Amino acid sequence: MVLARAELHTMDDLLAQAWERISAKLNSMFGDAIYRSWLKPIQFAGSDANKILLSVPTRFMREWVNQHYIAQIVQLWQCESAAEGYIVEMIVPPPSENSIQPTVAPQVKHEASNDTAASNVIVPSNWSPGESADSDMQMGATLDPRYTFDNFVVGKPNELAHAAARRVAESPLVVPGCNPLFLYGGVGLGKTHLMHAIAWHIRRNSPERRVLYLSAEKFMYQFIKALRSKEALAFKEHFRSVDVLMIDDVQFISGKDSTQEEFFHTFNALVDQNKQLIISGDRSPSDLEGIEERVRSRLGWGLVADIHATTYELRLGILQSKIDVMRDINIPQKVVEFLAHKITSNVRELEGALNRVVAHATLVGRPITLETTQEVLHDLLRANDRRISIDDIQKQVANHYNIKVSDMHSARRSRAVARPRQVAMYLSKKLTSKSLPEIGRKFGGKDHTTVMHAVKRVEELMASDQEMANDVELLDRILQN
Repeated sequence: MVLARAELHTMDDLLAQAWERISAKLNSMFGDAIYRSWLKPIQFAGSDANKILLSVPTRFMREWVNQHYIAQIVQLWQCESAAEGYIVEMIVPPPSENSIQPTVAPQVKHEASNDTAASNVIVPSNWSPGESADSDMQMGATLDPRYTFDNFVVGKPNELAHAAARRVAESPLVVPGCNPLFLYGGVGLGKTHLMHAIAWHIRRNSPERRVLYLSAEKFMYQFIKALRSKEALAFKEHFRSVDVLMIDDVQFISGKDSTQEEFFHTFNALVDQNKQLIISGDRSPSDLEGIEERVRSRLGWGLVADIHATTYELRLGILQSKIDVMRDINIPQKVVEFLAHKITSNVRELEGALNRVVAHATLVGRPITLETTQEVLHDLLRANDRRISIDDIQKQVANHYNIKVSDMHSARRSRAVARPRQVAMYLSKKLTSKSLPEIGRKFGGKDHTTVMHAVKRVEELMASDQEMANDVELLDRILQN
């Protein structure tokens, strides 16, 4: 038995050395940017029977590696004599039996994280030493090590949200007027990035503060689970014992009365204890539908910061910041400007487009040109070209009702102008991802409450007036075809 263990130890040593060589080859093959993001976090975790076990910090990273890089990893292992007869398996290691899992991924190396993880531990109150703190007991969500203040590109659309987030993160106490801090905006504009950045900053600089970050959906799941297992008291104690509570995408508790009730009481308890709350949503508190008035009122108590749609200049800055960390990758300026001009929906899609272009050039070995960029992104570019704008809607509605497009921006209140304007606002809300304040600005600087009223009014008219319903449905079909 002793001999078998020694042989196993020796074999694992050989395989670990092989992985070091393979890892270096992956760096050369894919470049520093992709390597740092997806391949460097992979660790050799040992062998089991005929399997080589490679560990990654999160399930998301495992799925991404299996989808994009596993073929190259397996090919490189096959070139190693020590790995003959083995198959490669990617795993996400569970937390150890006698340790508590922190709210951030301890396996991912991050600046100044080596000695602070234990102080950010968040576990259910009924956990005790000797019990397994497995993933289904983990209340918080994993933080992405790429989402920090250092790599958040600031521009006019997000400068208020960024300044508020930094202020809250850097203050050791609750910032007056910023509790809660409510960040809102469309998909992929940076809300989650800022929330992760706040958590990382506090974790590095104030390790004694207990931070809990999770989505509203997970909050609801944990609450329901606690009710079913008759551990509601432990749930309450757990959430009310943190120093900073961060809830992402609060709109997902819309219509969930019991969850809203618990969230309301948790909110009040933390504010009474002078603890910081940071919330994000896809629209401002006053515009959240299906949320109780008392909850909306609490969410709007502190600072509400809107993240607007990106401008061309901001998109250009985001791309340049990504390119700056890429070594040995030559991306012509005209390609960068082309991407900033064409991919306008959100930052996530913009970064994805850049990654696709770089990956194609790296794997195929062709230089990046405007022509290859258009070829690689043909599906994405076609989808963006088809995307409906508020200007398109205003022109189509004005033409249908035989009024001037300028009437859409005017203050005229005659029914002949006001009704088409309301229809255009309704279609803008339905067919675009713009927030209510953004829609209002496109209609001559109208307030977001005006847009809300227009949407509700058109919905009422469509239910009672068949002619109105036919008009709106016809315009809807024309705009989407």
